[in-house]
Amino acid sequence: MGSDDLRGRMEAMGDRFDFGEYEIEAYLAVLDHGEVTASDIADYTSIPQPRVYDTVRKLSDRGMVELRESRPMRVVALDPADVFPDVKRSLDVMVEELATRYTAPARDTEAVSLVKSRPSILRYLESVIESAEYELTCSLTPDLLERFEGLLATAIEDDVTVELLVTPAADTPSPEEYDYAAVATVARARRGLTTPVMAVADGQRSVYATQDALDGGEERYGVIFNRSSLGFLVSGFFSTVLWTTAEPLVEHAGRRPFPRQYASIRRCLADLEDETRALHARIRGRDVVTGDPRVAVGRIADLALEPTAELATLTLVTDDDEVTVGGRVAALEDMEAHEIVVDTEPLE
Repeated sequence: MGSDDLRGRMEAMGDRFDFGEYEIEAYLAVLDHGEVTASDIADYTSIPQPRVYDTVRKLSDRGMVELRESRPMRVVALDPADVFPDVKRSLDVMVEELATRYTAPARDTEAVSLVKSRPSILRYLESVIESAEYELTCSLTPDLLERFEGLLATAIEDDVTVELLVTPAADTPSPEEYDYAAVATVARARRGLTTPVMAVADGQRSVYATQDALDGGEERYGVIFNRSSLGFLVSGFFSTVLWTTAEPLVEHAGRRPFPRQYASIRRCLADLEDETRALHARIRGRDVVTGDPRVAVGRIADLALEPTAELATLTLVTDDDEVTVGGRVAALEDMEAHEIVVDTEPLE
């Protein structure tokens, strides 16, 4: 179908549903009573008597009521089940035609964008949560936790490490009321209506939004980082500001089997600090001094994680030397980590 035909179909659909206030009132009155006169409609609604005839004739032209030209003229309701199937069919056809013209936005390119639509923010939250393959960080309201409960449970079943923050704490169900272990590896609650809503998947895709944006407030905005190196700002803010000022709901409800994969060195070190077995790692990132891509493979010799998570360093003994590894924008270490794989067996 050509562009002109599709445009015409959309215009026709718009005309079909272009109800004015009087048309809506009159139609509902006819449906309520089955058969009415123009005088009845004026009595049942706020439509002025001189406007009733024009109003019901518009409904008749749309095939929504039947007019019986008696004295007085009577307006008869038609079964909506008989009136609207053709509208549904037309809508289905139009949606199919629109779908053929739809060009999906690229998801693999690096992009940062601002969105101000609640449906868009919710859609990106869902997409980020669903895309996590090994590590997911979320800050959600209780309503959003309920909305995405199924996706979070699936992530847990797929051995994704899920760090869940629920806010505001005053509205958050207690561990006795809610099974957090089914949707999170570790969960905390945080006070404050200003705590943002966010999600980060595998350190690659992230979304950050105000609670206002989802509650109809004035600060309606969300920021999307799609495979952007700037996405670490969201994860770092979560780890150092939000997570450290939250109260535990459930701690280490489950641990993934080895090998384990991490996008955040802080999350990696927190997960390994109680591990007594010898551990090995393969780390992909870049050299702190030159900025060149770098891969280091070896035995983990030391872990250093400050309680505030401001300092996080892993020391790796390779075949050639000893390498200190930090997180994104590391400055004190030899290398910044973008992806960490840890196992109890030597890695290649």
